Amino acid sequence: MFGRKTLEKKRVPTPAIEEGPYYKPNSPERQVIAEPGVYGSKLIVEGRVLDVYGKSIAHAWMDFWQADGKGQYDNADFKLRGHQFTDKNGRYYLETVRPVGYENRAPHIHAKVRATENSPILTTQLFFAGDIKNATDLIYDELAVMYARKFKDGEKVTFDFVAPTE
Repeated sequence: MFGRKTLEKKRVPTPAIEEGPYYKPNSPERQVIAEPGVYGSKLIVEGRVLDVYGKSIAHAWMDFWQADGKGQYDNADFKLRGHQFTDKNGRYYLETVRPVGYENRAPHIHAKVRATENSPILTTQLFFAGDIKNATDLIYDELAVMYARKFKDGEKVTFDFVAPTE
């Protein structure tokens, strides 16, 4: 007899995309990574962390880092870097600035997600729908696209991560 999970439609996992050269471990725990004076327009990123069956994952660890509105990374400190944990409903909220692409890279936000202490870490990058540089970015993946919508102070995107649990 089949279990309930084998009959449910599985979600496509968020694609693993290379970490890149700018990751720094031990980022501060925070939801607002855009400190005063960081160049760029306001961006809110929110969503959930789910398993492949669509179940929300509470207390999933997430680490974000990115370039600023000029395409620059802060490698001396932790500007535009931070980690957090999802709430009891698997939701996260990140307040930052919209990154700008640089060299041959489309604008993107890096993320690491770990569903549980025993699961593997998903490392990925999130891209903005419709950006002209997506077509020439060699690691762009359409399964990691965020759709922005304007609000009074900037933009908001929603992205649900589908993270490995085993």
